[in-house]
Formats: sequence, C-alpha cells, structure tokens
Amino acid sequence: MGYKDLAALLVLAAFWGASFLFMRIAAPAFGPVLLVELRVLLAGVALWIYARATGEGPVAREHRWHLAVVGVLNSVLPFTLIAAAELVLPASLAATLNAATPLFGAVIAAVWLRERLTLAKVAGLLVGLGGVMLLVGLGPVPLTAPMGVAIAASLAAALLYAVAAVYTRIHLQGMAPTASATYSQLCAAAVLLPAVPFLLPAAMPGWDAVAAVVFLALASTAFAYVIYFRLIARVGPVKATMVTYLAPVFGMLWGALFLHETVSPGMGAGFALVVASVLLINRG
Repeated sequence: MGYKDLAALLVLAAFWGASFLFMRIAAPAFGPVLLVELRVLLAGVALWIYARATGEGPVAREHRWHLAVVGVLNSVLPFTLIAAAELVLPASLAATLNAATPLFGAVIAAVWLRERLTLAKVAGLLVGLGGVMLLVGLGPVPLTAPMGVAIAASLAAALLYAVAAVYTRIHLQGMAPTASATYSQLCAAAVLLPAVPFLLPAAMPGWDAVAAVVFLALASTAFAYVIYFRLIARVGPVKATMVTYLAPVFGMLWGALFLHETVSPGMGAGFALVVASVLLINRG
C-alpha cells in the first residue's frame, strides 16, 4: 500500500470514526429516527449525483428487493439503534463497541455460508468476547440499566452490520459498490419516511445539531463511501477493510477532543483485545 492509499485509509477512518461524534451531538436534538432519515436521504442523493456523474446506471430489477433488505439491515436498523444508544452512551464507547462487527461476521459466515471455524477463529472469538466484556465492565461510565440497554443496542447494531455484509455477499454479488450503496441508502430513506411525521422533535434543533447532521450525511457517509470504493479498487477489499480497526480509534479521539469524554484504561485494553481477535479470525 502506497503513501497515497495509506493517507486515504486514514482519512476514511477519521470520517467513519467521526460519525459517532456527529450522532452524539445530533441525536438528542433530532431524535434517532429523524436523524437517520436525514442521514440516509442526504447521503443517498449525494451518492446518486456522484453515480450519475461517473456513469453508474440503474440497477437491475431483480436486485431492487435485495437492495431494500440491505438498506434496512445495513442502515435503517443499525443507524437507528446507534443513534438511540448515543442518547445515553458516550461516542467513544459506542465506537469501540462497533468494532465487534467482524466477530459477529465470523459466526454468521460459519452458520450461513458454512465457513469452517478453525482453531484460530475460535480463539479469536473468545478473545473478542473478553474484549467486549472489558469494554462493558470497565468503561468510563457506571453500568446502569439505561446504559445496559444502550450497550445492547450498540452490539445489536454491530450484529446487523455483519448480517447485512453476508446478505450482500450472497445476493448482490457483482453489483458495482457505488450503485449498491446509493440505492440501499435511498431505499432506507423510503422505509423510514412514513414514521418521520410522528417522531418530529418538540423544538427546533440548534445549528450545531444541524451541522452535525450535514457532516454525518455528506462526510461520514457519502464521501466516506466514495473513498472506500476507490480503496477497494486500488488495494483490494482485504486491505481496505483495515479501516475497521482504525475507525474506533478516531471515534475515541474525537469524543475526547470535542466532547471531553473520558477514555478509560479498560476501554483501551478491551479495544486492543477486539482488534487482536479480528486479526486471529482473519488469519483463520
């Protein structure tokens, strides 16, 4: 990987890590559902403009229902769960919990795709479980009942990301990544739209929350997708997915810098174990 690709990988990790910061700022003002609707709608429109400019045509008719399913599994449900969790959860902790996605992915691939669970993969899953337990038990905030629900929602979102990845691999094989991202975001916006009028905020959100939504949609979603697709084309999917290890680091950094959140030693140790487990799983 050259210096330009490495720089692109770091920029991508910074933007994806910042999504937890933006959601932490905007979720209390907009509410989880309206926040996610604005995120996927703005991102989908921006990606559609980009796809048209780069020559991406409409998707095949047989893929449309699969794109709707991916939109629900990869955007509507996990985005809403994370936004709801961040009403009480620090952005830094939400980011580190999201690093458990590859752990769930290994289990789902073993069950759904019948991929063999080698000794290295089993060891990685056990190490990752220990890492998640450290994150939950030694985080920067007391483990109250609302915190427990928020942590469960964050882990459920990570599980849904893993399910969506396997579903995409099965049903959207060969589709241009830009097209799948564009239309899955637009499908997600269509699914959420009927609920929006019933869940509007009681007061007009402030400019800081509005700016957070705009950056979340355009920078951490649409622009980040474009960088990710280019990285896949240049260095391959394996190296591009290294962003999974880096984004939570930036999530912790942005939370500490801009929201003055505490990054506890337990969070650092738990995240290190999760990363080690992912490396073991990939090796296996």
